[in-house]
Amino acid sequence: MELIDLTRTLDPADRERLPEQLSSLAPVIAPAVAYAHPTGEGREQFAAAMHCSVEDLPDGEGWGAELLTDFNSHLGTHVDAPLHYGSTCEGRPARTITDIALDELWCEALVLDLRERCEPDAPITVEALESALADNGAPVPVGGAVLLRTGQERYGLSDPEFFHYPGMSRESTLFLADLGAKVLGTDAAGWDLSFSVMAGRFRDSRDNSVLWDGHRAGREREVFIVQQLTNLAALPPSGFRAAFFPIKLARASAAPARVVAFV
Repeated sequence: MELIDLTRTLDPADRERLPEQLSSLAPVIAPAVAYAHPTGEGREQFAAAMHCSVEDLPDGEGWGAELLTDFNSHLGTHVDAPLHYGSTCEGRPARTITDIALDELWCEALVLDLRERCEPDAPITVEALESALADNGAPVPVGGAVLLRTGQERYGLSDPEFFHYPGMSRESTLFLADLGAKVLGTDAAGWDLSFSVMAGRFRDSRDNSVLWDGHRAGREREVFIVQQLTNLAALPPSGFRAAFFPIKLARASAAPARVVAFV
């Protein structure tokens, strides 16, 4: 069995790659990290903890440690719990990330190749999903995962195209949920259209149903949305399982996850 990592590396250097006008997004891209090396700050920290001098340390070294700050629970590759979409889901109090059992996040999965079926800053249509499903040839696994390959793996954070991605709508999200999918993943930075696109659509129409309608569909049908996946090109179309295991963060609406496919 081959293990394929679908998780984006959390690199604090990525914060500097963000366009200046999008610097406020840094907490969902990577944490700020203060590194303590065993031969540097880690040596000073360890000596202080042991109430000794650095000269007293074995081999003159301390520990390696990192202090992470300024990061959001929706950091990097992460799993959204229903609480993220609103206070209720399917008429009941919405579950948090620690309410979700591990076996709900270890499931059969398939990949839908949407690269020729979607456009930047435009909704992914039900017709596009139906076409990709037909090409895949496998049924959506009940209680399983559908991973959307939109082609965003081509772009890095310094590319303007990274932030102009196709997004899911209420209709397309419910279409996958109605087929039985429980985990919905994407290689795009977000599940819905970008905030700027949604805000523009609302400004033009004054129709508030366009605001975050892909996520809000998760209030009608409980799903777990996973964003910022990577390496989907390494996966077969179907016939594999995937684990979407988030940090066990109490009372949270989401948590960063290590997502791994078992092929």
